[in-house]
Amino acid sequence: MDRRKFLKYVTASASAATLSSSCSLWPGKNAAEKPAGKPNFIFFLIDDLGWSDLECYGSNFYETPNIDKLASKGMRFTDAYAAAPVCSPTRASIMTGKYPARIGITDWIPGFGLVEGAKVVPAENKQFLPLEEITIAESLQEAGYKTCFAGKWHLGGNSFEPEHQGFEMVAGGNSWGMPKTYFSPYGHPKLKDGPAGEYLTDNLTDRTIEFIHKNKSQPFLMFLSHFAVHIPIQAKEKYIAKYKAKAAALPQTDKPRFENVVSEIATYKTTKVRQIQDDPVYAGMIQSVDDSIGRVMKTLEDLHISENTIIILTSDNGGLSTAEGSPTSNLPLKAGKNWLYEGGIRVPAIIKWPGITNPGSICSTPITSTDYYPTMLKMAGIALKPLQHVDGVDILPLLKGEKDIGRADIFWHYPHYGKKGDFPAGAVREGNWKLIENYENNLVELYDIERDLSETKNLAARHPEVVQRLREKLRHFRKDTGAKMPTSDINGDIVL
Repeated sequence: MDRRKFLKYVTASASAATLSSSCSLWPGKNAAEKPAGKPNFIFFLIDDLGWSDLECYGSNFYETPNIDKLASKGMRFTDAYAAAPVCSPTRASIMTGKYPARIGITDWIPGFGLVEGAKVVPAENKQFLPLEEITIAESLQEAGYKTCFAGKWHLGGNSFEPEHQGFEMVAGGNSWGMPKTYFSPYGHPKLKDGPAGEYLTDNLTDRTIEFIHKNKSQPFLMFLSHFAVHIPIQAKEKYIAKYKAKAAALPQTDKPRFENVVSEIATYKTTKVRQIQDDPVYAGMIQSVDDSIGRVMKTLEDLHISENTIIILTSDNGGLSTAEGSPTSNLPLKAGKNWLYEGGIRVPAIIKWPGITNPGSICSTPITSTDYYPTMLKMAGIALKPLQHVDGVDILPLLKGEKDIGRADIFWHYPHYGKKGDFPAGAVREGNWKLIENYENNLVELYDIERDLSETKNLAARHPEVVQRLREKLRHFRKDTGAKMPTSDINGDIVL
């Protein structure tokens, strides 16, 4: 028996004890006895979408009526986190239910490596999602689900693409981290070009709708992973014109468009962070994503399967605000993509489960990317696989209106440089406390997130006992997950 089959066998055996509780949504029946009751899943993963990029999260410039409608029918999470401040690690955590450190993918693939001005040598970064991992798609497929992946994969190419990880139908999923262009012809080896000038977000939406029509009579997982709103920042001309006019009509303000990122523990030169949302091209990209969500939701309604379809929407990291054109602002959050400040890791998250989530409800309990895997299994009435989604927590109680899911801490490990002014670091959130530890110099920052969402007051000197406790938790986390660390020099001295 090869390793992959062995892991599946062991995981299934270890999960047997949880079967009765995981099927409690349908009393007296198990998943095999009620195939018609299995909900469909649509998972919208938006690339680089910032926490403040939606109207329902406070944006006054971008327009997202369809996503707002989704939030009004489901639950909106205020304290949802990506498992990493960059894309590939978060995507791996969603697929596996494991922290990126445990998988070995802790940076985008392939990553920048050793950059100019680096103080330490970045940690090793795995270049693909191992086939030994049993993805959420494989688990649902084993339970009779039809599966489809459309859009950005970025977890390896060739034999490590989504069709080797449980997805039967694939449109666009390969090693690419960004498109060459958002307008057809795309030049993408796994995506059929549309008519000249067709917009990529529309193309992926078309593929999604085709899959839904084809599989409307059976349970399905549709994973729509938009390349948008990642660079290159390109939008439809009609939307650019619309938002140029909107930007021109904004009230005059003395507020600067960029200010310095204030960090007591960074060793970099001054980095500027965007303060105002007024980029018309980025706004147009967001509207096209919103159009996509609206088209998919209308399809569900037209096919009369909306009430049996669970929708999850989130982002893989915070908005791009400190480099590469800095198209958005994450205020009131600090910094953005590639940083372990809130702007880099706190993301939008909305879950609509008809009949379960209270329409328009808001949840402030922290959740993270690893949690979707076990939660989706419970939603589908499928036995949990605790040896697989070892770091995920079932958030079903939150969706039912409860406040506690029995988790004390959430961790991050980013031992790399992202060329956005950031630094290699680790972080932990314990209740309202959040500690960031710089791997270059071992300095720390401590914040009370509830009272200081913008992370402006470093309380490390005032609360040394909290610092000591949280640093110890980080050390234990790194040991438990086998986290790869940076080295202090080319001779291989280990940091921390």
